[in-house]
Amino acid sequence: MKITILQGAFFPVPAIQGGAIEKAWEALGQAFASAGHNVTHISKRHPGLPDSEYIGAVHHLRVKGFKSVRNPYLLKLKELLYILKVRNVLPPADILVTHTFWAPLLLPQKKYGKIFVHVGRYPKGQLKFYTKASRFQVPTTAIARAVEKEVPGRSNDICILPYPLSWKINFHYEYGKRTKRILYLGRIHAEKGILELVNSFKSIPLADREGWKLIIRGPWRTEQGGGGENYLSKITNAIQGCASQIEIMEPTFSSVELKKELEKTSLFVYPSLAEKGETFGLAVLEAMSCGCVPLVSSLECFQDLVVENENGYIFDHRSNSLENNLSSVLLKSIQSTNQNNVFSSRCLTKAKDFELDQLALQYIEDFSNLLSKKDS
Repeated sequence: MKITILQGAFFPVPAIQGGAIEKAWEALGQAFASAGHNVTHISKRHPGLPDSEYIGAVHHLRVKGFKSVRNPYLLKLKELLYILKVRNVLPPADILVTHTFWAPLLLPQKKYGKIFVHVGRYPKGQLKFYTKASRFQVPTTAIARAVEKEVPGRSNDICILPYPLSWKINFHYEYGKRTKRILYLGRIHAEKGILELVNSFKSIPLADREGWKLIIRGPWRTEQGGGGENYLSKITNAIQGCASQIEIMEPTFSSVELKKELEKTSLFVYPSLAEKGETFGLAVLEAMSCGCVPLVSSLECFQDLVVENENGYIFDHRSNSLENNLSSVLLKSIQSTNQNNVFSSRCLTKAKDFELDQLALQYIEDFSNLLSKKDS
């Protein structure tokens, strides 16, 4: 079948500037092509990448996009201009995969393929207008429930297909040999709870966290989805006097380097506070796939991955004493050496379900099911 993957206006593919959605669909596109399908992948133009090229068997087309901005109205306007440009290069297809705001509204199915909407963000009322969409694909049961509330008469058009891992699971990690290292890997933004994480770590008595180090690594620039210089400076000020125990590192978008970071990490902390900003937690899954023990907030979207007292730790981010709660769970995770060995093994087993090859087959099967249905 002919499959087009249409990404948004703000990140290129390959995901050299980050973007969990871009990263996931880059891997899926390659898997679809390897299975014999004709795949075209459209994304933002980048000066280091040609406007048209083949990577493997996937044809990449790149269109002039924009830097991300905080103003939501300006953001939508920029994406509209991007979609209007995309129409000039968009090929006819059987399936059109997209997570963009405007494509399900503006692009006709008969020309570009059945519209497979990837709901990569918590829906904000727009889905009821997507009458052209054939499928609403969500990564977790929590988002499936949110989508059902917006399109209550279309529950049969909703499917749960998670993000894939971009590497194979190695079951030979020796957890006991890892250093006392706690890692946060993701956007450095206020909604991710980074400042609260720093304060919570600092509040653990020094004797209890002796030898442990907290690493914070990710994009902080606004155009990369970060909180900007002001938020970064708040974190920098908070770690003054603790430079030997807390370190902020520049981001990396290399899967090889990310995997190396995770393989030497004992605890992976993702303290997101974004009630309607998280849909899955790919960073958490990647950490689990490398044997890290996760500590996450109680956001519903993480429940498909992390089960408390089974393969990780959960803190109540809605608590009135959030930092005390997080500090207490951090201390417990630091002190639970034997339990963490068990959790690490269970994380690897859980992550096995998300390997690329088997998930790609599930996506292809769903595409085939859509094509077999007559248009209503």
